[in-house]
Amino acid sequence: MVEELSYEQARRRFPDDILSCESTAELEPLDQILGQDRAVRALQFGLKIKERGFNIYVAGLPGTGRKTAIISFLEEIAKTRPVPSDWCYVNNFDDSLRPNGLRLPAGKGLEFQRDMEWFVIEMPKALKRAFESEEYTEKREETMKVIENERDQLTKQTNQMAQQEDFILQRSPIGLLLVPIVKGRPISDQEFVQLPPRVQDEIQRRREALQNKMRNALRYFRDLDRKAEATVEELNREVAAFAMDSLFSTLLEKYGSIDEVQGYLEDVKKDILDNLAVILGQGEPQQPQLPFPMPRLQEDPTNRYRVNLIVDNSKLEGAPVVMELNPTHQRLFGMTEKEASFGALVTDYTMIQGGSAHRANSGFLVVPVEDLLTQPLAWDSLKRTIMNERLEIEEIQERLGFMITKTLRPEPIPFDAKVILIGNPQLYYLLYQLDRDFKELFKVKADFDVTMDRNDENAKRYASFICAVCKKEDLKHLDPSGIAAIVEYSSRLASDQKKLSTRFAAVADIIREASFYAGEEGVEHTSKRHVDRALEEKVYRSNLIQKKIEEMISRDVLLIDTEGEKVGQVNGLAVLALGDYGFGRPNRLTASVGVGREGIVDIEREAKMGGPIHTKGVMILSGFLNGRYAHDKPLSLSARLVFEQSYSGVEGDSASSTELYALLSALSGKPIKQNLAVTGSVNQKGEVQAIGGVNEKIEGFYEVCKANELNSNQGVVIPASNVENLMLKEEVVEAIKTGKFHIYPVKTIDEGIEILTGVKAGERMVDGTYEEGTINYLVQKRVIEMAERIKEYPR
Repeated sequence: MVEELSYEQARRRFPDDILSCESTAELEPLDQILGQDRAVRALQFGLKIKERGFNIYVAGLPGTGRKTAIISFLEEIAKTRPVPSDWCYVNNFDDSLRPNGLRLPAGKGLEFQRDMEWFVIEMPKALKRAFESEEYTEKREETMKVIENERDQLTKQTNQMAQQEDFILQRSPIGLLLVPIVKGRPISDQEFVQLPPRVQDEIQRRREALQNKMRNALRYFRDLDRKAEATVEELNREVAAFAMDSLFSTLLEKYGSIDEVQGYLEDVKKDILDNLAVILGQGEPQQPQLPFPMPRLQEDPTNRYRVNLIVDNSKLEGAPVVMELNPTHQRLFGMTEKEASFGALVTDYTMIQGGSAHRANSGFLVVPVEDLLTQPLAWDSLKRTIMNERLEIEEIQERLGFMITKTLRPEPIPFDAKVILIGNPQLYYLLYQLDRDFKELFKVKADFDVTMDRNDENAKRYASFICAVCKKEDLKHLDPSGIAAIVEYSSRLASDQKKLSTRFAAVADIIREASFYAGEEGVEHTSKRHVDRALEEKVYRSNLIQKKIEEMISRDVLLIDTEGEKVGQVNGLAVLALGDYGFGRPNRLTASVGVGREGIVDIEREAKMGGPIHTKGVMILSGFLNGRYAHDKPLSLSARLVFEQSYSGVEGDSASSTELYALLSALSGKPIKQNLAVTGSVNQKGEVQAIGGVNEKIEGFYEVCKANELNSNQGVVIPASNVENLMLKEEVVEAIKTGKFHIYPVKTIDEGIEILTGVKAGERMVDGTYEEGTINYLVQKRVIEMAERIKEYPR
């Protein structure tokens, strides 16, 4: 005989003696991850191991505190790690399209950027002062005087040589010219043309002979010009180097120990000396390498000495922890910005922007995998970055195959961050199976569970979690009754008396809402009544459809009997999930039986409204009937099973025991009590198995019975293995306590059919028959009759 459940078994209470405090304000706030020992252990391993490929995939459902817990956990670990280097991009003076990356100690990058800004401002001033000084003017004149003396001496010698041949030497914009002398005076070109041809030929002959004779002298004139230019240029370089010496000394004093920076400063110095005229405004600036011709832009030539700081760790204390919630390719790996100029897009190294991966370098990069996989090429780039251990800033359009103009290709920088992906377990399994690189790059899996054991220690830690939420968000603290209500709600979320839910987001929402109602009352602490009101209001905001269905049942639009007895008719229980709210809905399930060979016909499947799991559950019924009643004769029946007034798909096997009860009733002719509803799946041996949503299903039938007035006989038959899942509402528990509602846990179909029909199920005897008058006897008798009857109708 099945014993009815007591009200104590319908809901596990929180003992009053576990916590000895007036409110959560007296407790220490939780400072660790709660209920995730397995995940924490995996994280500790994954974060400590340095070998390649041991990145981490954090698997868990949303709302379990994955992100918050991971960030808190990582920030604690990051404090013990050294602060990583700063990174800058500077001009590459050999190829401006390939900027160089500079690594500097933490905090030095910002200093170097500012110092180079100071250098860019002070350097032209120092050069201008040097070249405008009297000392420079005197030295230049002294240098040029030596060359001018050489030029004058050479000019005198060449003039003497020319005069001997009746020519004089004159300077012109195109060089030195030999002008003929006729009748004691030099003549012009017009006068030369008017001379007789014979005289012209003679003069030209003597001129060519003289030019050949003076060729070395004229070459020496050109050498003197080049020597003058070289001498002035060398002088200018010496003066400029001396003028900038103090500036460079200051920079080298601070950064000379950094080899890359020292080399860069040497390149800067060389470039300045090579472009003195441009910097001093005495020449044309070099045009930047653009993808197509542009108007000549008057740009400040000193801009190419500025520093673009893309990673600044000057304010960090420990390793960086970066969570990128919008993991687009550009936000993860950086980009090169562009600006419009004369109708074209132009760029330079100062427009390079770093990404989250740059900021997380040598630290921890946390990325939600669901968002990552929706971004074009972001997943592929992340894998390539981890495998190659270097960060590249590239144009995503180029990788997509679009035609792009010539652009920058910054030097890649080393990458050694630990990457942590956060996602649901299903995505982990898909990536593991379908992506060959995934298993090599993410070798550590940290599983976040949705439940934790409910014991005294964890209950105390749960109270500390409540304390942490209240202190962090300045909410009203909970008194012991409020704590108890939250813990019991947590077990309700977990659908298990021995578990607490780790869906902390949902729990925190109830704490916030209860604090709001406590504030409205003007009381100091949140109590159980405030938590209960929060739960009731949360349901009320979402249960419109449930109430509409209950109204339709009470008005007999949807036919559900809660009294009387019917043959082949059972009240089944299902759960409807509507986004944030799920509720139990009773369904009438009927069975009709006749002679035939079709066996059990699932009308839901025939109408293509039944899912594969439901179809499997119905097919199991045939196995049960064959094993129990047709072991020595064919099962010759045609049975039809259907959920009445069901206009949507049916899935799941939680109604398979319900369908079997309807079949047994139809075969035996014994009516089933309509004041009872049934849930539970069944196997071929007749054992009733656990199902999900048991609390919602019981409460759904209770609400329908309450709408039709409780008669103290109504109740639900559930699998015995679901008893530990019961965390029913206070109202239902009170109805059980007062005897107005009942719950019957069963382990087998025989126990269930006895409760539903009030007739003994009957046990098989040695000869294979059953005790007369029992359900099994009547079913077996009917099966034999149908087997005999079918013989009259050959195939």
